[in-house]
Amino acid sequence: MKIFTQRLEQMQTEEAFETVALTFDTRQKSRFRATLDNGDDIGVDLPRTGILRSGALIATEQGEILKVNAKAEHLMQVTAKTDFELLKAAYHLGNRHVPLMLTPTALYFEPDHVLAEMVQGLGLVVTEVHHPFEPESGAYAQHAHSHERLSKAESHRLSPIKSLHHVH
Repeated sequence: MKIFTQRLEQMQTEEAFETVALTFDTRQKSRFRATLDNGDDIGVDLPRTGILRSGALIATEQGEILKVNAKAEHLMQVTAKTDFELLKAAYHLGNRHVPLMLTPTALYFEPDHVLAEMVQGLGLVVTEVHHPFEPESGAYAQHAHSHERLSKAESHRLSPIKSLHHVH
């Protein structure tokens, strides 16, 4: 069984790689077994450095490269008549700290009947769908949380909205 142990930076190449479709839950783990799209079984033993995003490349010590894709999974889709209604739903779901995928016309979250009822109570439509799940990582996902004052050079790393305001 091939064991993939390294994360690679995105490569600008047209080379074809083996692929594997993984759920969001699996892509959060650093160690797991999976079955490639071609049916071969593999092992993954990566450093704990965050979520594997769709399109990520991982490799074996021998240099074999694998492309990770987000697998379609059971999700709740939220749609609204207006952008403002969708924005309100995103606000309320965000307050509950649930993984949330945002698109211009819909929100997606993992099945939760309590959240679905809350959103429906706001007047939005909730539909069960089968869709790849790539939730937002959050404004501070790549950075340690600190209340120390940032220099101007450091503040560019914050989200675009934060960078419009003085950080203190």
